[in-house]
Amino acid sequence: MNKEYIVLSRQDAVARNNSPYVNLKVANEEGNVNICVFDVPKSGGPKVGQLVTFITIRDYQGKKSASNMDMIVGKFPTEQHPFYKLVPRPIKREEWDRCVDNLLKFCKDEKLMPFIKKHADELYSQYVKYPAATNVHHAFPGGLLNHTWQMLHMLEGIYPVYPYPEDIKVERVIIGILFHDWGKVCEYTVEGEKQENGYLLGHIYMSANYLNNLLREEGIDKKETNFIVHCILAHHGQLEFGSPVLPCIPEAQLINYLDNISAKADVFNTTGNMEKAFALGTNVVKG
Repeated sequence: MNKEYIVLSRQDAVARNNSPYVNLKVANEEGNVNICVFDVPKSGGPKVGQLVTFITIRDYQGKKSASNMDMIVGKFPTEQHPFYKLVPRPIKREEWDRCVDNLLKFCKDEKLMPFIKKHADELYSQYVKYPAATNVHHAFPGGLLNHTWQMLHMLEGIYPVYPYPEDIKVERVIIGILFHDWGKVCEYTVEGEKQENGYLLGHIYMSANYLNNLLREEGIDKKETNFIVHCILAHHGQLEFGSPVLPCIPEAQLINYLDNISAKADVFNTTGNMEKAFALGTNVVKG
């Protein structure tokens, strides 16, 4: 029986025999499904947001697969199509601006406040195009924007009730969130394809190096710059997760927690019922 879906994310890969395949995350009104589709060339097959129909889907121990011959690629749906709303979309500019303006009310540093306002304004137009990952979390065009906004939005609520607010310089947290994944605009294409510098340098180094240069160019003193750049370097939290250093200031630890909440909440949201979520180390059960 034919089943129609809409593509939420796509990851291209090559098998050991050099044959191309794609891992698709697709959805319909029944929920999300991950399907490995064999013999799909990099330049072919469906794109994110496009409709796709499967004639046959094989299921082996919970892992779903199909061949290119089993797949019919359809059109990009209009807003009236029932599946259109299933694809995550970048947040609106007014939501981004409202969040940044609210956070600026907590700030006191006269040098860092204009830095935040200027670069938050510039980053929206960059982040709205890029995914935050290829398949783990926020893996859709504009996912980088939504992931960053979610962290900022959570900070709006958490900072006023933080147990020791005097230990936190909120400007460091805001700037750290804004730039923690900046390197992903260099690591990925807008379609989510990993680039050479993603392997050679990685997004953490690229983010930290870019922000370090910006802060120094705009006259922020060396010690303050080092504290803020530390937040970028430590945002993965643990060495085994790719962090060059461990968080050693409360601002860096807070950014790590916010990053994890946003990323893992997205994994729960986009993983199908009873499917294995490798980023969580467990199967997701929908209640």
